[in-house]
Amino acid sequence: MFRKVLIANRGEIALRVIRTCRELGIPTVAVYSDVDRNALHVRMAEEAVRIGAAPPSQSYLKVEAILDAARSTGAQAIHPGYGFLSEKAHFAEAVEQAGLTFIGPPSTAMRRMGDKLSSRTAMVKAGVPVVPGLTEPVADLDAAVREAAKIGYPVALKAAGGGGGKGIRRCADPKDLPSAFRTASGEALSAFGDGRIYIERYLDRPRHIEVQIVGDKHGNVVAVGERECTIQRRHQKLLEEAPSVILDGASRQAIREAAVKAAKAVGYHNAGTVEFLWSGGQFFFLEMNCRLQVEHPVTEMVYSVDLVREQLRVAAGEKLTLRDGMEPRGHAIEVRVNAEDPDKGFLPSIGKVANIRLPGGPWVRVDSGLYRGYEVTPYYDSLLAKVIAWGADRAQAIARMERALAELHVGGVKTTAPLALRVLRDPSFRAGDFDTHFLETFTPPRNAEREEVAALVAAVHRHLGTSRQALKARSQGAASGGLSPWVASWRVGR
Repeated sequence: MFRKVLIANRGEIALRVIRTCRELGIPTVAVYSDVDRNALHVRMAEEAVRIGAAPPSQSYLKVEAILDAARSTGAQAIHPGYGFLSEKAHFAEAVEQAGLTFIGPPSTAMRRMGDKLSSRTAMVKAGVPVVPGLTEPVADLDAAVREAAKIGYPVALKAAGGGGGKGIRRCADPKDLPSAFRTASGEALSAFGDGRIYIERYLDRPRHIEVQIVGDKHGNVVAVGERECTIQRRHQKLLEEAPSVILDGASRQAIREAAVKAAKAVGYHNAGTVEFLWSGGQFFFLEMNCRLQVEHPVTEMVYSVDLVREQLRVAAGEKLTLRDGMEPRGHAIEVRVNAEDPDKGFLPSIGKVANIRLPGGPWVRVDSGLYRGYEVTPYYDSLLAKVIAWGADRAQAIARMERALAELHVGGVKTTAPLALRVLRDPSFRAGDFDTHFLETFTPPRNAEREEVAALVAAVHRHLGTSRQALKARSQGAASGGLSPWVASWRVGR
């Protein structure tokens, strides 16, 4: 096992890795930008190294600065977390060339799966079902018009060189294709430096289901169950759960086998996620995320595994201890708490966290780097915290998450937590009847938060009223010569 690990990331994922390393007795090195000087991951790591100014291009995306930090502290391995450089093959190669271990998949697998067209081609060869469409980019608008007509409307135009919801446009009518093509290719070029676009069939009422896989360097690959990630806004996930409510035993086994086949086809090892779209009783390969996912805690809760521990063990050359056929135990739900205003089109909410109350209690987990005075800046992702709740069944998990979100308070910025709470209470969500367009048609009651606040205020007033009456009775007792327990307790303390 490694003697020291550097974490090339920030926030809650850096803390997540630090905690597992601490359990294993591995010292950690944090890196930080100027704006993160007082961040929790900096305080919790055994060592911390400044790598630059606040913009990611001047800090968390500076490969040489991160490698220099590893060399100067004697770190043997680098964990990339997620986001930033986590899926950049050139970073993995640079780590390896520096004589260090990259705690992630091989750069060859990252290159093949990081490009959506090469990954689609690889999956077709491996016999993994893919959404009907192209395996080559369209050269120009005229080619896009011809290929869309062959595939049949509606179609999806997608960026070939990236993911995360960028460079994707749905087109249901041929007359809208020119605008969709220009917008998708322009956004792809801006986000990834790659304006290539391909076209595939747009599936009707799809669900987003992903399979967690872990592979070792000895050729073993295991599927650790699936996650339902269908509740999204603009292709960005809001709420995830495990297991999926739509799969039965046979379909669960089939999608697991497809995920393992996909990983083996590209020589994958370490943790990763194979994502599928489910429509009409069939599943189709969507993409592969060559890293740990934000929503990995729901898998950990349901399957009683520590995925970061497995990442470290695999990177160190050890064989998997996980086995095929793991069965889910109960149900887990994760809600992402983002600094965004759902009532204003999910605009970022920038500011300082004035106060904070995190939920707790039985079977509730919170992954967060928040603290009072935390600065929400425009430089980084809007994710503030992840709340995860486990239950013996889905109903209990939902009930626990409702309680947890009602307890949560982040003062000073708007968050997506109230919206998530309304989703949890929606009859269609509770019945498991939803698709990736759920939030587009979701019309929750606008006064939901006001009712919750009013109920909380009423409860506080009742509590204060009871307390005042009790104090009045005690003071009257003392004045009449009686010794109330409250007064007696203070006299005993003298």
